[in-house]
Amino acid sequence: MDYPNDQAPGAPVRSGIPEHGRIPKYYAVKARIDRLVGELGEGSPIPTERDLSEEYGVARETVRQALRELVLEGKLRRRGRGTVVAGPKLEQPLSLASYTEGVRRQGRTPGRALVSLDRFPCPDALADETGLSRGEPVWHLERVLLADDERVGLESTYVAVARVPRLDADFDPDSSFYAYLRGLGLAFGDADERIETVLATPREALLIGTPPALPMLLIHRVSRDTGGRPLERVRSLYRGDRFSFTTHLRG
Repeated sequence: MDYPNDQAPGAPVRSGIPEHGRIPKYYAVKARIDRLVGELGEGSPIPTERDLSEEYGVARETVRQALRELVLEGKLRRRGRGTVVAGPKLEQPLSLASYTEGVRRQGRTPGRALVSLDRFPCPDALADETGLSRGEPVWHLERVLLADDERVGLESTYVAVARVPRLDADFDPDSSFYAYLRGLGLAFGDADERIETVLATPREALLIGTPPALPMLLIHRVSRDTGGRPLERVRSLYRGDRFSFTTHLRG
């Protein structure tokens, strides 16, 4: 198969052009705007829909569809009534490391805003998934994830009260929960993790500050300590336009 001379390594095959050579008009416009985005710096405004439609000789709705996809992909961001070039996505490692540690490694300032901290008897579904005892007291900690004060996700953590009995008194909700556990002498041994794509519920979209149609990356994690005892169950929801995940594999 022949590839264009300017085909970037790792780019979609033939830059998304089907074998029959016919592509939707909006996609051709999207490719041209994408090249423009690569020439501009983070935060730079792009031309208006009217200016782009005149420059490319297409309807404004065609430009609007191209811009909409670039926003969903995280290459552009809405700012007020205009559109600007977005910064690079945050890379979060798939490892037993906290969100705080991952964001700091990229020179960003992590933060969390407390939504709720509740205590209730462990329900059957949670007990079946984690190995906790049915009815034993558990904490549910829910926080909005921040990066440089931008809301980028939502984290929901379940942990047995017996493991962290003073969570409501000693823990700073804006800090790393993993660092708090380490301070108590609790060490992670292993974890099971599952990743899927979802759309946020209306409540989640409101908390994160995104449109409900924005794709999200959802991570489920059940962690155990070095003795194999259940330590935490986490449900982390990340904005698909602001995050990518990395891991190192060995053969």
